[in-house]
Amino acid sequence: MFFGLDFTSPLFWSAFGSIVLANIVLSGDNAVVIAMAARTLKPEQQKKAIVWGSAAAIVMRIILTVAAIKLLTMPFLKVIGAIALVYIGVDLLNGEDDGGDGDGKQINSMFAAVRTILIADLVMSLDNVLAVAAAAKGDVPLLVLGLLVSIPLIVFGATLLTKVMERFPIIITIGAALLGFLAGEMLLTDPAVTAQFGAQSELTVEIAGVIGAVIVVGLGTWMKKRAEAAHG
Repeated sequence: MFFGLDFTSPLFWSAFGSIVLANIVLSGDNAVVIAMAARTLKPEQQKKAIVWGSAAAIVMRIILTVAAIKLLTMPFLKVIGAIALVYIGVDLLNGEDDGGDGDGKQINSMFAAVRTILIADLVMSLDNVLAVAAAAKGDVPLLVLGLLVSIPLIVFGATLLTKVMERFPIIITIGAALLGFLAGEMLLTDPAVTAQFGAQSELTVEIAGVIGAVIVVGLGTWMKKRAEAAHG
């Protein structure tokens, strides 16, 4: 059913509200990555990276949502996504800014930060877009409008997280662990994996997520300490 952009229709506002709400609720992890990617930039660059990264991610999500159902049935797509999340999580944790002279691997350019945001958002949105697409009920103009309205809310969340990370660096580790957890979950829910080993229980999937979190934090911390020792 197509609602069109009839602002007087209760159905329009119901679907519109569902899209915005679903996108905000499902974008909490995305906001974490946006904040982590932008945290090592200069203050004036942080705002630009967050705004442009969020906007570009929303545009990409619109495209992905339209093709979501077909994409998610492709074997090994989630496996590739899981590997990408582990890499991003380790890289972000390894690039944690300790106030040094920048010898460690850091995201020190707005382009690199936006690129990291886009890749992470693409991977983490594979499941999320299904809920947003369902809320839109096939109405593409409504979908686009709802996702665009979500941009300032995601930007606000990422900006707030960036400030909090400056005061509480442990949040960076938690964010990296979140990426590892999502990677573990994605790996066991890939169509190729379920076809080979069968659908896994929710507990098994969660355990895989915990293992993924431990791997990312452990590997990222080890690589960071090794880099510090090499430049010490």
